Amino acid sequence: MTVERKPRKDAVRNRAAVFAAADTLFARCGSPEEVTMADIAAAAGVGKATLFRAYGDRNGLIRALYQARLEPITEAVERGPQPLGPATPAPLRVPALLDALLCFKLDNRHLALALEGSGADSPYRTEHYEHWHTLLRDLLRLVPGPADTDFTAHALLAATRADLVAYLAGEKDVPREELRAQLAGFTAAVLDARAG
Repeated sequence: MTVERKPRKDAVRNRAAVFAAADTLFARCGSPEEVTMADIAAAAGVGKATLFRAYGDRNGLIRALYQARLEPITEAVERGPQPLGPATPAPLRVPALLDALLCFKLDNRHLALALEGSGADSPYRTEHYEHWHTLLRDLLRLVPGPADTDFTAHALLAATRADLVAYLAGEKDVPREELRAQLAGFTAAVLDARAG
């Protein structure tokens, strides 16, 4: 029998310091590419080697931070009640899921931009994108309509891309509730078109 070991207290403290430092640096930078592992290590008060041991590289750190911040939504989707939870009918769950992703990206714009920009050659090949695409595609298969669920899932997720969200909320200054309403209208139109 394998016993799962608790992380050491200093490791937990270092992780919290690293995540807080990375959050701050990404939020203040002009472009996510400006933030280096050395910057994060210095701001967190840990050695650069500690970061590389824990996360492998900058992309690993960004993914770990993103996953930690996304955990409440992931938990709600996997085990929570309606409207995000697995017992929710697909026509209700699809718009709720997209709204949750939009709100998350509005609240974590800097981090989402860093993650979506960290794909080796395409943001569509990142693990987090593939996860949400697969979930949406599978939900869309439960909604009556044409068999183009793969493309439809991509199109719906495109409306929540961090660069688009940052542009609309930042440069265009579209209020949060207006963005949410626009996404809800777009999602309803797509689902209605599938059913029609």
